[in-house]
Amino acid sequence: MTSNILADALAAGTLVLDGGLSNQLGAAGHDLSDELWSARLLADRPEAITEAHLAYFEAGADVAITSSYQATFEGFAKRGVGRERAAELLALSVELAREAAVRAHAKGVTRPLWVAASVGPYGAMLADGSEYRGRYGLTVDELARFHRPRLEVLAAARPDVLALETVPDADEADALLRAVRGLGVPAWLSYSIAGDRTRAGQPLEAAFALAADADEIIAVGVNCSAPEDVDGAVETAARVTGKPVVVYPNSGETWDAEARAWTGRATFTAEQVEGWRTSGARLIGGCCRVGPGAITSIARTLTSTAS
Repeated sequence: MTSNILADALAAGTLVLDGGLSNQLGAAGHDLSDELWSARLLADRPEAITEAHLAYFEAGADVAITSSYQATFEGFAKRGVGRERAAELLALSVELAREAAVRAHAKGVTRPLWVAASVGPYGAMLADGSEYRGRYGLTVDELARFHRPRLEVLAAARPDVLALETVPDADEADALLRAVRGLGVPAWLSYSIAGDRTRAGQPLEAAFALAADADEIIAVGVNCSAPEDVDGAVETAARVTGKPVVVYPNSGETWDAEARAWTGRATFTAEQVEGWRTSGARLIGGCCRVGPGAITSIARTLTSTAS
């Protein structure tokens, strides 16, 4: 499938994203208590990743987001993995999602299925919760140099789209927009937010505006954020950029980075998604703590309200 086909699909209707990959892997009994998080399984248990993607495709997702969120050359190097092997593992993340799509079709799923290669923020590599804060003390140029090498590897694996996701800081978004140029693969840009601002405190209107004229960006929005913050963000992203909006919030629970645990209660419901679609969302799913059952509910809600 080509990037133009995906852009056409967004123009024609709404696609359902998958849910949290880590919680699906955890539910299957895999230990993710590691700085590489789900990316560790690329080397240790790649079949588990394929099975997790397959569960979401069977649940109703049209798009699988790869396990490369926390996969970086620097992060792998801390574990003694060299650059050549790290590049192989990054490419493997795309291959595993493709394999899940093949299996889903073999099991009777007839709709088109897509693969989004996850590109997490610099803070994901640090594994200290700073992806919820931003402000790393690096320049835009330094951040662009960090992101470009793995973007090149992921783009060469030919995903349908690059998911520049959980971006906490408009400066890092600027860096990612520079780093993604000329790769020949479209991308979406998705911020992690708190209220009407990025996690680093910048107004969303200005943050979204960075992507308004970026030809590579086919959708702009938010993820890994509280569901109650999504409504205003969707409206702002659509108004400021004129692009389709991507939205996949957390369950509503809160991540405690020090305790490495989720607290609070879930507030995300499938009924919320129709309002998001009305406001301009065309890629809708869930992030952390949102599982296959919720994705099925989202798919059913969007299907029933579209008919």
